[in-house]
Amino acid sequence: MRISQNSISTSPRSTTKPGSEPGFVLLVAPSGSYRIAPYLQAAKSLGLRILVVSNSEHSLVPEVADGITVDFAKPTEAFDTICSTVQSLKILCVLATDDSCVELCSLVAQFLDLPQNKPEAALLTHRKDLAREALATAGCRTPEFQVIPLSDVEQRSSSFKYPVVAKPLGLSGSRGVIRANNAAELKSACQRIDRILDNTGLQGYSRNHLLVEAFLPGAEFAVEGFMIDGEFNLLTIFDKPEPLNGPYFEETYYLTPSQLNIDQKQDLIGEVKRCCAAYQPEQGPVHAEARITDSGTVLIELAARTIGGQCGQLIEFSLGRKLEELVIEGMCRIKPEIPDAAEAAGVLMIPVTTAGILKRIEGLTSALATEYIKDVEIHIGEGYELKPLPEGSSYLGFIFAQAPTYELAYTALQSAHSKLKFVTQPLWRLNHE
Repeated sequence: MRISQNSISTSPRSTTKPGSEPGFVLLVAPSGSYRIAPYLQAAKSLGLRILVVSNSEHSLVPEVADGITVDFAKPTEAFDTICSTVQSLKILCVLATDDSCVELCSLVAQFLDLPQNKPEAALLTHRKDLAREALATAGCRTPEFQVIPLSDVEQRSSSFKYPVVAKPLGLSGSRGVIRANNAAELKSACQRIDRILDNTGLQGYSRNHLLVEAFLPGAEFAVEGFMIDGEFNLLTIFDKPEPLNGPYFEETYYLTPSQLNIDQKQDLIGEVKRCCAAYQPEQGPVHAEARITDSGTVLIELAARTIGGQCGQLIEFSLGRKLEELVIEGMCRIKPEIPDAAEAAGVLMIPVTTAGILKRIEGLTSALATEYIKDVEIHIGEGYELKPLPEGSSYLGFIFAQAPTYELAYTALQSAHSKLKFVTQPLWRLNHE
């Protein structure tokens, strides 16, 4: 890279309302990202122009086709291309739609002297081992953990107090995350993770090591917020009402507003703030996953991005503001305006429970007709292969609900899901010698 920390100005920048001055939102996004369209709409509603950096010049989306084309697999060249192209433009903020673009965005924003997270902070959000070490050093609550070579699992298995959870270092979500209740299960889990890693493209240390940490019993929650000049600003807390005890950890229901009491909320938010201080993100969205245990709140993961999937729609259903608009405003150093009373809303990330080829989906009309259901989105088409966790990384789709009460929203999601039937057929593979 052609920049150094000493060359970056840290002088404060003025806060201006988006749309009050000419300029561009620089959006860095893989060409297939579903987040591109919402950000385009949000920028337009705020009176801003948007410039898209992507890896395709043949997109059907005009803003992508007419934007800056780079190869994300060559970050140094991508950085040089972006900076040389935009150096004469007024860039108001730099945004990443996906985890894969976070570090590149950080470097570009740093070069442009815009509010941003340091690349080191971005790295912590997708390296589980480095994150755990940073949290432990900062005195945050962490489970007991070890980073071990995959080749040493059998020799190390007797050193753990079971149950444990084995995690790849660099995969997102719950992919490859497996609970083991004894040494034999840990060995089997690690063999399975090894096969998963074969198909990820990860190399070096992240490919050959994994994190093994104590399983933490307790309810899990998601916290959505925003860092502005190093200060955490809460958007909302999502309950995860279904137990996540393994052996795999597929997320399903998110509901808001949280049913936690005031003391529990304060402890949860306080621990997220302490963990943010350990990661040291300065600017941008924060999505945290945490468990409330008998000994207090423990962070599971923290990402320098918004909530994943289509779940960002919950922000609009609950708070009356589009998430992407809040993100753009936050990156322009405008603190989010959150209503005192939030409406009840929820989403079910439809899990893949059966491997095979999806033949058809039955019951969609009935599910959509369920009271308080806002929408049912199916994201995997007929004829495509379904892979459950821990190998899989996709949901079948999403069911959204908005209701007068938390309980009604939760019940509506359960009812709509019960009306859906996913018909599959086995996947036959030919074994070639």
